Amino acid sequence: MGRTSRFGAGLALALALSGLTACANDDSTAAAPAPSATTAVNAPAATSGLTMKDPWIKAADEGMTAAFGTLVNGGSTDVTVVSAATEVSPMMELHETTMVNGAMQMQPKQGGFTIPAGGEHVLEPGGDHIMMMGLTTPVKAGDEIALTLTLGDGSTVRFTAVGKPFTGAQESYAPGAHGGAMPSMSAGAHS
Repeated sequence: MGRTSRFGAGLALALALSGLTACANDDSTAAAPAPSATTAVNAPAATSGLTMKDPWIKAADEGMTAAFGTLVNGGSTDVTVVSAATEVSPMMELHETTMVNGAMQMQPKQGGFTIPAGGEHVLEPGGDHIMMMGLTTPVKAGDEIALTLTLGDGSTVRFTAVGKPFTGAQESYAPGAHGGAMPSMSAGAHS
C-alpha cells in the first residue's frame, strides 16, 4: 500500500471515529424522551432488549412512593432486574404484593423481577412495583424523573418516568409502614 493510500485510509478511519464520537456526545444534550415512550438508553442493556413502557411515579411530597410501568424484554434471553436507583430517593427496593395473614402486604421481591425472553412484566399499583423511600425531592404531577435499573449481568437501563396523581389501589405508603412489616394494603384511598 502506497504512502498516499495509507494516509487516505487513516483519514477515513479518523473521520469515521469522530462521527461516532459526535453521535455519542449528541446523546448527552438530547431532550429527555417523552414520559410515555418506551426507553432504553444504556448500550449494554439495549443489547439485552429490555425497555420500560409507559413509566410513571405516584406523585408524593415526601416519604415513600412507587414507580410503575411495563418492563418489555425484546431480547432472546431472560433478563432479571435486581435493583433501581434515582436521585430523588436514596433507598429503593423492588417490591411484590402478597397475602400475609389475610392481609395484602408489600415486601422486597427476592431475586428481583425476571422478564422472560420476548415477554413483559407489569409493575402496577397493588402488584409488583419499584418502591422509593425517603424522598429527597417531592415528585409532583408532570415531573419527569430519571431512573436507572441494574440487571443481573451488571448492565443498566435508564428511563424517564412522569409524576402522576393516583388514588386507586389502596396502598398505604405512610411513614412507619415499613417498620416490622412492609406497607400494607388497606380499605380506602392511597395516602
